[in-house]
Amino acid sequence: MSNIRTVARLAGVSVATVSRALAKPDLVSPRTRKKVLAAVEAAGYKPNLMAVQFRSRRTRNLAVLVPVIANPFFSRVITGIQGCAREAGYQVLLCNTQGREETEREYARMVQNFQADGVIQLRAFDPFADSGVGSDFPGGLPPLVNACEVMDDCRYPSVKLDNRAAARAMTDHLVRLGHRRIGVIKGPQRSPLTRDRIAGYRDALDAAGIIYDETLLCPGDFTLQSGHRAAGTLITRDNPPSAIFCENDEMAIGAIQRIKQGGLRVPEDISVAGFDDIAFASYSDPPLTTIAQPAEEFGATAARLLIDQLEGRQQGVTHSVLPYDLVVRDSTGPVR
Repeated sequence: MSNIRTVARLAGVSVATVSRALAKPDLVSPRTRKKVLAAVEAAGYKPNLMAVQFRSRRTRNLAVLVPVIANPFFSRVITGIQGCAREAGYQVLLCNTQGREETEREYARMVQNFQADGVIQLRAFDPFADSGVGSDFPGGLPPLVNACEVMDDCRYPSVKLDNRAAARAMTDHLVRLGHRRIGVIKGPQRSPLTRDRIAGYRDALDAAGIIYDETLLCPGDFTLQSGHRAAGTLITRDNPPSAIFCENDEMAIGAIQRIKQGGLRVPEDISVAGFDDIAFASYSDPPLTTIAQPAEEFGATAARLLIDQLEGRQQGVTHSVLPYDLVVRDSTGPVR
């Protein structure tokens, strides 16, 4: 059975250094930490985590609150979180909340119960609000980072996209193709993402001198089924849109399926655009025009901000805005 001495020998460091790297990785250099973690894996060493936690009152666990764990976009965000956390000597606890506030509050209490050191929240909801938690932490803030869908006037470090600008860029693309009646399949009604993307859509229409028509907007919930359903509503109207902008790729793929079932062609009869650039986007039929978000970078940046907060390296509250790209594929084309 391997032990800490085996790890020290494989890493070429002292037993004390191995102990520090596992219990307080912030006290050793990143290079040494990587060597120790590689040796731990090679030796199959299982440190006594309970003893480490008891001595340090740290768990080395990060709780990630995921609204829908099956969502392909969130799976990429989680990959970024895990990579950064592992390199820093932390583990990730995935919490599938299904967007339920009480469930998120329950998972956030893991910090109070010494089951996790901090929280990454991927939805615009504060699970610590009105809980009284915070006074024991630097700056009076519980250890939380809000990423992807970010709260308005967020009091925590955050990572997001400029969704308004991105939606305007996509709508501008459709306008340049000659589309004047552009439908929208929206996200959840209370989501800041939905609000900001509709605002960007309206910005582009205003700039092009196109009158905003609320009847061209259909509700959705970021699922394939809602995209399929909303597209059916739009294409069967007396004066249907010539293009549909979906606020995520899953709804766009569902919309394309419904449009084809209605005997129409994409993009010859109607153009379809999405948002996110999930893996399926480039393999849909036709390949989907979309807004690419740096999902893995969302996760890595959120994890880095949280770890900096936990280890005392963060000064003040940082709000990061990551870049987007307009990815033009075959699902959008000129009006015919």
